[in-house]
Amino acid sequence: MDVGYWFVFFSAAVLLTLSPGPDLIYILSRTITQGKKIGFASSLGVCSGALFHVIAAALGLSAILATSAMAFTVVKYVGAAYLIYLGYKALRSAGESFDTESSGEKEVSFWDAFKQGVLIDVLNPKVAVFFMAFLPQFVRPNEGSVTVQLIVLGCLVILVGLAIEFLFVLLADKATRFLRNSRRFCAWLDRALGTIFVGLGVRLALMEKP
Repeated sequence: MDVGYWFVFFSAAVLLTLSPGPDLIYILSRTITQGKKIGFASSLGVCSGALFHVIAAALGLSAILATSAMAFTVVKYVGAAYLIYLGYKALRSAGESFDTESSGEKEVSFWDAFKQGVLIDVLNPKVAVFFMAFLPQFVRPNEGSVTVQLIVLGCLVILVGLAIEFLFVLLADKATRFLRNSRRFCAWLDRALGTIFVGLGVRLALMEKP
């Protein structure tokens, strides 16, 4: 066991998770507006989407996004359109998403939030490029299959991220739980959530290929 190797690896994984990226912003915004259950679902979805990118990177598929401008652009705009669509729905709700009895709309389920998290991460080409650039730095050629090492390292990064995200979800839910009982505050939360989604979508659309 190389203690120094694992210390550097896990330190990098923790710091990368703590950085305020689109995934963390999405998870926190979902938690603040709809509670810890939906926050957990969003985190699991995002991490499942990241697992897709890890496997793709290990199999070399991410190289397509890294080298093909067309593929990168298509995935980028599809992801941006999806985020803007979610933002539009939240902006239209204006607090009604918290009152299913009066609005007649179906409450966001655990499964719905999970699927949204998966799609948001899978449709972000920058995640694919990140894993393809980050993971090979920790591959040790003499330690067996490179593909297996990439998958194992990627899963460890995801598990670190999942643990930290769950902690953030618990803290965010506790900090805002009592405020969600206010209809006015709920309307503000929906508008904020919609603005965040639209902002993330525009940010993704304007992202340049690395």
